[in-house]
Amino acid sequence: MKSVIAILTVVLFSVGASAPVLADKPDQEALLKIAQSLFAPLPETVENPDNPLSEEKIELGKMLYYDPRLSQSGFISCNTCHNLATYGTDNLPTSLGHRWAVGPRNSPTVLNAALHTTQFWDGRAADVEEQAKGPILNPIEMGIPDESVAVSRIASMPDYVSRFQQAFPQDSDPVSYQNIANAIGAFERTLTTPDRFDRFLKGDAEALSDKELSGLQVFINQGCAGCHAGPALGGNIKARFGIVESYWEATREFLTVDQPTMPMDVGRFAVTQDQNDLYVFKAPSLRNITRTYPYFHDGSVWDLRAATQIMARVQLGREIDDTDMDKLMAFYETLVGEIPADALRLPVLPASTENTLRPSSR
Repeated sequence: MKSVIAILTVVLFSVGASAPVLADKPDQEALLKIAQSLFAPLPETVENPDNPLSEEKIELGKMLYYDPRLSQSGFISCNTCHNLATYGTDNLPTSLGHRWAVGPRNSPTVLNAALHTTQFWDGRAADVEEQAKGPILNPIEMGIPDESVAVSRIASMPDYVSRFQQAFPQDSDPVSYQNIANAIGAFERTLTTPDRFDRFLKGDAEALSDKELSGLQVFINQGCAGCHAGPALGGNIKARFGIVESYWEATREFLTVDQPTMPMDVGRFAVTQDQNDLYVFKAPSLRNITRTYPYFHDGSVWDLRAATQIMARVQLGREIDDTDMDKLMAFYETLVGEIPADALRLPVLPASTENTLRPSSR
């Protein structure tokens, strides 16, 4: 049902039934009111009542996020595919994993991901805590064979044990796989990136230039907010990719010689086996979009102008002219935010002990 609603939302916006239409020249006051009804400023952190934040838990999660010993090879960390120095992505079409396996989907940015209503391109995880469990045990990602191996590696280091006790004082056995995920999730809930668009949403009249305001107006008038709304400008609905045209046909010309043709991805259908979910994917966040290339779930398109034009064609049945495209590119630049400084400071990790399971390429 949610997927059907998402499809209807996109269709309505494509014919202008729901999209608020503004005059050719942006009226700043009117534009601000409409923008405030569609979007919202980023919060400093994203709370989860089932996983309360604390300084101890966040710092532990940061250490685990950067620790490659949560992979079988001892080489891959969360930060490998979601590099905070490159805006939470690895800037590859699809990531390299355990034993150099090539993943089937592009690694989306971790920045602002805690705001999304679901995680992964197919929405199979409810939140960042559940998402954190997946890659560690995935045989072509981090390759740990089972939860007990991950837990035993971490529990073999006294400094980690002490930190888990401080982060989860109510637990009699705090070093658990769930708490590994809870700690990583807590850290990720601090990874919001406020930007100039947030200042505009809060009423700062000088935050955006005239061209950037015009780009926001184009974004709204074209119906882009049908999928890219809310504080993250996306991440809150799932929709069929390719409503008016076939997505696969629209992107083939952008594949490079070195990039193999990806098999057709059925999207959320692989999770639910529901025909209504065929080719349905989560609409990604547009925060920091100029830095999170290449684009789409298969990473097939590197150029943001081309990616935007493809979306207009296959989702909305439109072509965006060069003038409006220039304005959109200017607006996208306002969505580049500031990565939390502490998150970028590498933690000093606990030393392995004689009881720490050694890296393995198996």
